[in-house]
Amino acid sequence: MPITDHALAIAAAEAGAAVVRARYGSSLTRFMKIGNDFATTVDIDAEKAILDVLRGARPHDVVVGEESGRTGTDGNGRTWLVDPLCGTANYAARTTLVSVNVALHTGTGSAVAASADPFSGEVFWTDGSGAYVRCAGTDERLVPSAESKLVDVNLDPPFPSRDVFLAARMLADDDFIDQFHPRVVSTSLAVAWVAAGRRAAYLTDRRDLSRSVHFAAGIALCQAAGCVVTGLDGQPLHTGGNGLIVAADERTHAALLTLVRRQRTATT
Repeated sequence: MPITDHALAIAAAEAGAAVVRARYGSSLTRFMKIGNDFATTVDIDAEKAILDVLRGARPHDVVVGEESGRTGTDGNGRTWLVDPLCGTANYAARTTLVSVNVALHTGTGSAVAASADPFSGEVFWTDGSGAYVRCAGTDERLVPSAESKLVDVNLDPPFPSRDVFLAARMLADDDFIDQFHPRVVSTSLAVAWVAAGRRAAYLTDRRDLSRSVHFAAGIALCQAAGCVVTGLDGQPLHTGGNGLIVAADERTHAALLTLVRRQRTATT
């Protein structure tokens, strides 16, 4: 029986996670990209493991990997987005805050996705209708919650909105501190944590996140779990614009949107 898309996403993410976990603490060769960004031999090997799984089951689909780029031919409208190690700098510094992300984009958004935590053994996944976490072979439905008040703020460049909004300024905003508990983990695993109720929200300033290898899986998870997902201006992601606000509920989203707008007003 052919493997379903969501099962394939899980299998691919698990294959990448196995490489990341097995090579943790080993000597790493770095390959510099733009600025201070870099990949390692583990990024490359984990991506190869993921692509081998995807290619074996869906040879006619397009695959976009962070390290290998775009492969395959357009035609069927199916594109797999692969981030083999989100949190490379964490990993290279022997910090276990990383994720392995796989998402299928079909033109109307990411239909299925999986985000694996190599060190907890958890895989957060969605089939497009529900969102779940798999651990030790058992699936549990993800339930967002803002109870913790923990909000992750991504400080990794680039910052396309820096003239009117800078995420780092949020960390010094008294109202933000009064209402929430800021966190910075520097991996999109924190997006999946919003879907799981482990974070109240996640905030970043980037472009075209719905088709980003880094964020597509987390966005799909949060949307399927019932989180509020918009750009920095509150706009739907598919309409363009910069940034991402993912919140566990409407109240948390409204509070963050107010803080973002106030910063924009103060800088214009």
